[in-house]
Amino acid sequence: MTAPNITRWTWHGGALAQARLAYPDAGPNWMDLSTGINPNPWPIPDNITVNWHRLPEADDLNALEAAAARYYGVPPASICAVPGSEIAMRLIGQMLGGAGQSETGGYRTHQEMFPDGRTIADYQAAIPHSPLIIANPANPSGRILPPAALQTLLVQRPTAWTLIDEAYADAHPSISMAPNLPDHPRLIILKSIGKFFGLAGLRLGFVLGPPDFIASLRQRIGAWPVSAAAVTLGRIALLDTAWAAHNRAHLAQRAAALTDLLTQHGLGVAGDCHLFRLIVTDDVAALFDHLCRHAIFTRPFADQPQHLRLGLPASSAHDARLSAALASFTPARHAQSRDA
Repeated sequence: MTAPNITRWTWHGGALAQARLAYPDAGPNWMDLSTGINPNPWPIPDNITVNWHRLPEADDLNALEAAAARYYGVPPASICAVPGSEIAMRLIGQMLGGAGQSETGGYRTHQEMFPDGRTIADYQAAIPHSPLIIANPANPSGRILPPAALQTLLVQRPTAWTLIDEAYADAHPSISMAPNLPDHPRLIILKSIGKFFGLAGLRLGFVLGPPDFIASLRQRIGAWPVSAAAVTLGRIALLDTAWAAHNRAHLAQRAAALTDLLTQHGLGVAGDCHLFRLIVTDDVAALFDHLCRHAIFTRPFADQPQHLRLGLPASSAHDARLSAALASFTPARHAQSRDA
């Protein structure tokens, strides 16, 4: 049996419209597990209004950044709102210049930040005097580095820029290096509202770093870096600490349930990130295709053909649906022995 061609879905998660077109017989009720976005997002209150008629006021932008500074535990002068961390990474790559370094198999944008850069198998293999970007938690592996390991890395790189992409760290606040920011003048941290708060369409993120670097970044992005909706909704979401605490506990439970489910079906699970799980199997193409035929969309990777990432199902009912689909999957090696 020829494995299906799944390369069109290896660039980025969330391309659900393509999946619907490619699998018209799967029906309309798709379950999108292709991203690491919280399936139970922060609930936008009905009484919030956004002024679409005017540019965001400077005071409102300052209030957003002040709320973010409190949330992340950094001084206001060390934080800058950006229209998503994707754009921020590209701008920062231009600002730092040089042949930066990123880990193999990580975010595509990490590699594109430094066109003349290099990829390394592991952050510990980084050249001490060259810019380095790593993700914590890593994507798609879900690897989590404790602060002690990152502290050691920073001490070994006192004159070089180190960037830590903490897009998924809000689910694991104890691993964030934000409290250590004042101690490291060459440390930059990237944050995202999209993953933990489940508001990817808001296109809002934050850059944390030394005040002089943050001031230079502000000058580059201009007076109105984010939309009125991002300013309004982002500030209120960041101030909702009760929701954040409850959500962290809920995500931990959902992630544990997903691990149990995958393990029950004989799939090896890697990573500890509470927003997704990675499975390693020789049957990625066949499994991806099988799940799509059951209207379940997952995330394969071009450079890691044995990896398949699954975001969290939104509920126990979705768990049951995924479990039923996995129960009917026949691995290719078993199918070959059966047909022999």
